[in-house]
Order: sequence, then structure tokens, then C-alpha cells
Amino acid sequence: MASRSDLDAYAHDHVFLGASHDENARRTRWVVALTAVMMIGEIIAGYVTGSMALLADGFHMATHAGALSVAAGAYAYAKRHARSPAYSFGTGKVGDLAGFASAMVLGLIAFAIGAESVMRLFQPINVAFGEATIIAVVGLLVNIASAFLLSGSHHHGHDDHGHGHEHHTHAGDNNLRSAYVHVLADALTSVLAIAALLAGRYLGWTWMDPAMGIVGAVVIARWSWTLMRDTAAVLLDRTDDHVAGEVRELVEASGDARIADLHVWRVGPEAHAAIVSVVADQGVTGDTIRARLAPVHELAHLTVETR
Repeated sequence: MASRSDLDAYAHDHVFLGASHDENARRTRWVVALTAVMMIGEIIAGYVTGSMALLADGFHMATHAGALSVAAGAYAYAKRHARSPAYSFGTGKVGDLAGFASAMVLGLIAFAIGAESVMRLFQPINVAFGEATIIAVVGLLVNIASAFLLSGSHHHGHDDHGHGHEHHTHAGDNNLRSAYVHVLADALTSVLAIAALLAGRYLGWTWMDPAMGIVGAVVIARWSWTLMRDTAAVLLDRTDDHVAGEVRELVEASGDARIADLHVWRVGPEAHAAIVSVVADQGVTGDTIRARLAPVHELAHLTVETR
């Protein structure tokens, strides 16, 4: 029977948080604060000036503040429970769950803005174009600052996860990505609102205000669908074809082993797990397969079964 020291040598944790987890969490909290302040200002200004584009941007930003708060909460929850044995493969996918929820909220926002804008096309109201434009410009500046905060973590490096190392890029962090998409959606609606308000003020095109609301709704809906699709793939443990192909090639290259069953899925922003069942010639052991797969830097957790 193996001794305690032997078991300890093989024991490991399942902390698969991104290398920039704490930094991304801090950036997200700052963006939540900025968004909340601007949200209040735009909603008030939208009611006072009568601008649908500005009011839509304000309520849009309000729901974004909520979604961004969910993102910030996801970072905190994932870190707090990272070593909990209750989660078989850690909490690395908590951010994907938050991202999926945010994507759903983004889709509802797009529908609400589109529906209200269509109504305003047939039932126009008076808009205080000058005052509304000023607020919309301020909102755009806040969105640009928020996008800069969230995009500031774009860098490359390497992170050691205990089972291997992973090329780092925050692009795999769907929680941060969802926050970034929300900010971009805010920026888009601000730009469209400014264009509509200027057209209404100087060209008399009052129809531009609700029309820009419809355009914004369509673009935001597309972003929502893309984010929902990508996060759902992670939550459903969809096979990473690139990593799976690399695993199969390395294991079978020598001709003395064939993969009978292979599972490769993502367990965190920068980490994948794999279960590899191999039918091999005599002398090919689990350690042999592990050695062959050492170059696959995406693998942070590897289980090998030989037959």
C-alpha cells in the first residue's frame, strides 16, 4: 500500500484561475463604479431632454452596471472557492457562467431598445437636442475610459499551473470579455445617440433618434449571440478540437499506441483538462504518454489510462 508521502507526491489542487484574475477583478470594479455614475446622469438627462437615444443609452448602461457587477462578483466567488473540494475541477469556469448570464441580459437589452425605438418612430416626441448631445458625449468619454481599463490587461506571458504551463492571453477570460462587450455596446449606443442628436438638431431629421436606436439594437443583439455561443460551449465542456488534435498526434506518432477514448475541455481561462484512454504495446506506460504530452502547454490537468 502506498505511504502518505507517496500519495502527497501525486496530490494536487485544482486552481485554474487566470494569471490576471486579481488584476481583471480590480479593473472590473472600477468600471462598475464609472458606469453606475454615468448611468444615473444619462437616465436623468434622457427624461429631462426627451431624447429616446439618450434615455436608451442610460437604461442600457443601467443594465450593464448590473451585468458588470455580476462579473465582479464572479471574480470574487471564483477566488474564494478556488480550493474548495466541492468543485471537482475548481472554479475556473465561474467567469463563463457570469459571461453567459451577461450575454442573456445584453440580448434582452437589445430587444427592449429595438421595441421602444420602433414605437418612437410612429410616436415621436420633442427632444432637447443640444443638452442631450452634451450628456451623450460625456457618456462616450466614460465608455472609452472603461474600455481602456478593461483592455489594459492585454499581454502575453506564461503561467505555471502545477501540471504544466499555459500561454497566457486574457482572450480566454469570458468574464472579462463579457464586461468588455458590455462597455463596447455602451460606446456604440453613445456614438449612435450623438449622431442622431446632431442630425436632429442641425438637419431636422428627428426620425434619426429612434432609427439609431434600432441600429444599435441589431448590433448589440449580434454581440450578445456571439458571447452566448462561446460561453455556452465552455459550460457544456465542448471539445477543443485544436488541443485534441495535438494530443492525438503526439500520442500516436510513434505507432505503438492508439487513443481509444479522448476528452478535452476547458476548466479555466487559461487551462484545459484531458482524459486520455490509450491502447498501447507492452512497455508503453502512463508515464510514457505523459512525457509525450508534455509539450501540450494548454493541458493543466491530465488523466491517462493505458490498456
